[in-house]
Amino acid sequence: MRFVIFCHSLVSCWNHGNAHFLRGIVRELQAQDHSVRVLEPADGWSRANLLAESAGPETLASFGRTFPGLVSETYDPATLNLDEALDGADVVLVHEWTDPALVASIGRKRAAGGRFRLLFHDTHHRVVSKPEEMAALDLSAYDGVLAFGEVLRQRYLELGWAGRAWTWHEAADTALFHPLPGQPVEGDLVWVGNWGDGERTTELHEYLLDPVRNLGLTARIHGVRYPGEALSALAESGIAYGGWLPNHKAPMAFARHRVTVHVPRRPYVEALPGIPTIRVFEALACGIPLICAPWNDAEGLFQPGSDYLVARDGTAMAELLRVVLNDRDIAASLARSGLDTIRRRHTCAHRVEELLDVCRTLGAHTLQNTPVENTPFQNTAESVKEGIA
Repeated sequence: MRFVIFCHSLVSCWNHGNAHFLRGIVRELQAQDHSVRVLEPADGWSRANLLAESAGPETLASFGRTFPGLVSETYDPATLNLDEALDGADVVLVHEWTDPALVASIGRKRAAGGRFRLLFHDTHHRVVSKPEEMAALDLSAYDGVLAFGEVLRQRYLELGWAGRAWTWHEAADTALFHPLPGQPVEGDLVWVGNWGDGERTTELHEYLLDPVRNLGLTARIHGVRYPGEALSALAESGIAYGGWLPNHKAPMAFARHRVTVHVPRRPYVEALPGIPTIRVFEALACGIPLICAPWNDAEGLFQPGSDYLVARDGTAMAELLRVVLNDRDIAASLARSGLDTIRRRHTCAHRVEELLDVCRTLGAHTLQNTPVENTPFQNTAESVKEGIA
C-alpha cells in the first residue's frame, strides 16, 4: 500500500520522542514493500531547535547516512498542494502535533471522496491535560484514531471525538535500539530525558537526583529544556549534564552505564495509566537494567519485578539502585527479561502488523473512491470495543 504520513518531524528528535517510533514504523513498512511518503513542516519547532544546537546542522545533514532509506519532505502550510501530497495514497496518518487547519483540510479531502483511509495518531497527554486544544481539532471525517494507550482510546470515544479508535502503543526500533556489548563502562547511571515543564520536577528530585547524591554514584543526564535551577540541582547532586543527545546515540549511552531509571511525567501517572512512553521501550531494548518510579502498567505490557523494578518512593529507589549495582546476577536477570519482552511483543515490526490489521479492518487495500458519510461520529457499543491488544 501507499502510506502518506504528516508528522511534526522525522529528521529531528529534539524534544520530540515520537521521532524514534516514527522512524521505526517507516523502516518496517518499507521492509514489507509498502511505499511511505513523510511530510513535515519546514518551520517545525523541533527542527528549529535542532538547528540551534552546535551539533544540529551536521546531525540534520547526515540524516540520510544515519537512517538509510528514510526521507522526509518539508512543506509550508500556506503553499502546500494537498491534492498532490495525497495523490495515490491508500492510508494517510496525521500526527496530533500537525497544524489544526491542516488536520481539518485533510479531513475535508477525505469527506469529498478521497479514496484513502485517514487515521489520526495521538502520542501525547493533551486529551487529558489540555482537552480544549484537542477538542478544537476537526476529526469528523477521519476514519479513526490511533491512540498510544487504552485509556486515551476510551477517552476519544467517550468525548465523541472519534467513531473508531484503536490502541497503538509505541515500541522499540530494534534496528537501532539493541544491546551493544563490550563497551567501556563510563559511569553507574545514565538518564535520557527532558526536564519537562514542571510536570515531574518533584519526582526527578526524589527518584533521580537525591538517590544519586546519597549513594555517591557517577551519573550523567542528557536532555533539553533544563532551566538554570535544574542545572544547579544537577551540579549539587554531582551529576554530569550532557545536554542534547541525538536519539540514535542513546543505545551507546546505555551500553556505557550500568543502570537507568524511568521517571514518568505526572499526567501519565495520574490520568493515563498504562502508557509508559518511549523511554521504557528504549531502555529495555538496549538491555540495561531499569528501575521505575511508580506507574501503573494497567495494560500488562511488561512484567514488573522481572523486566524492571519499581521503587515506591525515593528511599526505595536508592536501595534498589544499590542492589542492582552490587548484584550482577540481579542486574543480568533484569536485562535479559526486559529485552526478551521487547523482542516478543514490543518492536516496531509488531506495531506495523497491528497497523496493517487496522488498515484491513478499514478496507484500505480493497476499497476505492469511497467517501465518508457526512454524519457525526457515533460512540456505538461496537466502536467502544475496538482496539489492539
